[in-house]
Amino acid sequence: DSYTVRYLTDLIGVSKTPPAPTLPPYTIEDALKGAAFDQAEFESILNLWRLKKNLILQGPPGVGKTFLARRLAYALIGHELPSRVGMVQFHQSYSYEDFIQGYRPAEGGFTRKDGVFVRFSKRASLDQDSIYVFIIDEINRSNLSKVFGELLMLIEADKRGSKYSVALTYSTSEEEQLYVPANLFLLGMMNTADRSLALVDYALRRRFAFVELQALFGTSVFSKFLADAKSDHKFVAAVSERLQSLNQVIAEDQNLGPGFRIGHSYFCGNGSALTEEAYFSAVRHEIVPLLKEYWFDDPERVKDWAEKLLAKFE
Repeated sequence: DSYTVRYLTDLIGVSKTPPAPTLPPYTIEDALKGAAFDQAEFESILNLWRLKKNLILQGPPGVGKTFLARRLAYALIGHELPSRVGMVQFHQSYSYEDFIQGYRPAEGGFTRKDGVFVRFSKRASLDQDSIYVFIIDEINRSNLSKVFGELLMLIEADKRGSKYSVALTYSTSEEEQLYVPANLFLLGMMNTADRSLALVDYALRRRFAFVELQALFGTSVFSKFLADAKSDHKFVAAVSERLQSLNQVIAEDQNLGPGFRIGHSYFCGNGSALTEEAYFSAVRHEIVPLLKEYWFDDPERVKDWAEKLLAKFE
């Protein structure tokens, strides 16, 4: 009865999510409004995510990982419902206690508290007719096997549900078990051009599907996106040619490689037309500083490319 449900939800420290209001569907067309992205590829990513349940978007800076994350989440859910989307950003100090469960200071000592993922998972388990999405930004900035702990098994697509529940590290009895419900989907984002990041644990790699997002310079998708924003076609082609040349050099550099190429989002301008002023500003204040980081031991190379990128257009 309703009293029993209320008692049990209060006991485990969560409340059942109220029924979602009637909302218009969030379609793929909605997700791609104002986005430089191919519709067929977007649909392919969604289908892969539905099958695997755990997905990582990886790529160099500026290819739209963060921009696409929530759009993918809402497209999977079918409605624009932030209440069904959780998000954290990993960092080098992130721990199992933050993510899963641990003891925290409290008045008079320490008390055991669930981490952010466990709290979200319990919410999803009480509403299993609805899709929930948990997003992890900079997923490879932490010690993943340590942070995920028991989740290395529980997040597998075929290990979802209560029959695979396990006792957590800080459980005080075998009756305290955790499982990941089948309606909870994970989405990670990974920057391939950050030297400070640790390699992704092979055990974790097997649990996720990986999608590599590419720079779109020279593609019809990029050209059409900027054409719709009233950008000059010849200017867009000239910009693409310069950045494609730079990306080829970066990809062939044995100290860098394809994961360090420059992304197109630096020049997308939030849907406004790409002008010479916007282009030169992005190059001076975003691209050149990035090249200085890439080629910190070769200032002449940075200078040479800065001159090429900042040269006047004919």
